[in-house]
Amino acid sequence: MTSDPSKDREFYTQLFGWHASESGPEYGNYVTFSRGAADVAGMAAAPDGSNAPDAWLVYLSVDDVDDTVTAAVAAGGQVLLEPLTVGGMGRTAVLADPSGAAVGIWQPIEFDGFHTVARPGTPIWHELSSRDYDAALPFYATVFGWDPQVLSDTPEFRYSTIGPEGMPVAGVMDSTAFLPEGVPSHWAVYFGVPDAATAAARVVELGGAVLREPWDSEFGTFAQVADPTGAMFYLGSVEAGTPTGAARDDATTTETVATGVGDDAAFADAAFIDVDESDVETSQSAG
Repeated sequence: MTSDPSKDREFYTQLFGWHASESGPEYGNYVTFSRGAADVAGMAAAPDGSNAPDAWLVYLSVDDVDDTVTAAVAAGGQVLLEPLTVGGMGRTAVLADPSGAAVGIWQPIEFDGFHTVARPGTPIWHELSSRDYDAALPFYATVFGWDPQVLSDTPEFRYSTIGPEGMPVAGVMDSTAFLPEGVPSHWAVYFGVPDAATAAARVVELGGAVLREPWDSEFGTFAQVADPTGAMFYLGSVEAGTPTGAARDDATTTETVATGVGDDAAFADAAFIDVDESDVETSQSAG
């Protein structure tokens, strides 16, 4: 959710060239962002009196929300938002994994999320920074049927990816040694841009902030930024139509992360990904 829909709407449409469409009051004036003909993100206003920090929330696509909630609790997770139906669009709930990271789940009815990825202005990666990697990884494998691929398993850097070999769509990182004190485990979204350094400068011009200056890795150039109301996300340089994985190889560098990202009920926009061993479909919406 966002504490200032008008400000964030202007920010994201200017930054990514998104078109914003607002639903009616029956959906809380929910905003859907699109690029071209494809939906890529969404935004909901925070309830009156909410003191939760603005943040992004990743949603995972599931076949049955209620069954997934039951499996999550059995595997050590918690329910932050009980299952509910969103009009004719879908059914949703919000969970916390054993490391405390909030994650949404979405059972599509009429709306099955985004289908445009790995291009400028679209999601290119989703990443869990976990304070309890050993608990989080088996949780997602058990509840969502993931088959994680280990990218690195050294004392200095532990990282696994999710998705078909050669085409990962998300990563899980042991961030115990990197997260600043008080910053919980959290999911983050990466958006593609033609040039991460140029886009980071544009973020500042539009009222946002650069939390970590652009850095280069074997996977490309990335920057960590926040929108004008504090919701953190990443930018990654990507060529149009080029799939990319944003797993980072600079684990020795301490990241600066917006305090409160991953808060139990906080999200500015939402993304959900459907991970199947044989067919990966990435989708995005907001809950």
